Amino acid sequence: MNQLLALLNLEFLIKDDALKNWRMLLFLSFLALVIIASGHSADRKIYTIARLNAEIKEVKSEFVETRSNLMRLKMESRVVSRLAEKGVGPATAPPIKLKRLD
Repeated sequence: MNQLLALLNLEFLIKDDALKNWRMLLFLSFLALVIIASGHSADRKIYTIARLNAEIKEVKSEFVETRSNLMRLKMESRVVSRLAEKGVGPATAPPIKLKRLD
């Protein structure tokens, strides 16, 4: 019972040899702060990774949408119809081959 009362009264911190107890208490407090800071840092990194993954998904979706729009625009029928509006039609004569003179 006396030992419990001595512990509750914090007598181990006010005795003559209390310096070593204070050192240990400060060391343990420092370790606790380091562990807490490390946990917060890990949480922050996890949230950053999740945000970047969502951004990657969004950019990939935009890429696929843009690529499909480009494919539709490149279709020959679409090009022919757009050029017909401007008065340009398909060629009736075959192209002329150019030969290199060496």
